[in-house]
Amino acid sequence: MAITSTLTTSFKQQLLEGVHNFKASGGNTFKLALYTSSATLGATTTAFTTTGQASGTNYTSGGADLTNVNPTSSGTTAFTDFADLTFGTATITARGCMIYNSSATNASVATIDFGGDKTSTAGDFTIVFPAAASSTAIIRIA
Repeated sequence: MAITSTLTTSFKQQLLEGVHNFKASGGNTFKLALYTSSATLGATTTAFTTTGQASGTNYTSGGADLTNVNPTSSGTTAFTDFADLTFGTATITARGCMIYNSSATNASVATIDFGGDKTSTAGDFTIVFPAAASSTAIIRIA
C-alpha cells in the first residue's frame, strides 16, 4: 500500500470540464480526509473513499472542511491554497491525506503523503499548508 503526493488525473480532466470552483466566496466545499499507511492513494484515485481512512478521537469519517483561499496567479503559474486545518484534541495516526470536492460527488483533487506516520495523542493534529505562492502553493498549474 502507498500514498503518492499528486494532483489526481481525474481532477486535471475535471478542471477542463469546469467541475471545480475554488473561490473563497461562493466556491465549492473542499474537505481533507486523513489516511493510514494501509491506504492506496495516488494519481488514479477518483473520489473520496473510506478504505484506509484513519480513525480516532475527534476525527470524523470524511475529515473536515477546508477554508478556500482565492485562486490567483504570478508569472505563468496559477495557484490556490487552503487555510491550515486543525483536528483539535485528537488522538490519531495518519500517513497522508486526500483533498476532495464534497460539492462535486466527492471528486478527488489531490493525495498527499506525509513521508511517515504522524501522530497526536489528545492534542492538536494540524495540517499546515505551504505558502500561497507560485512555487509553493498546494495546487499549482504552471
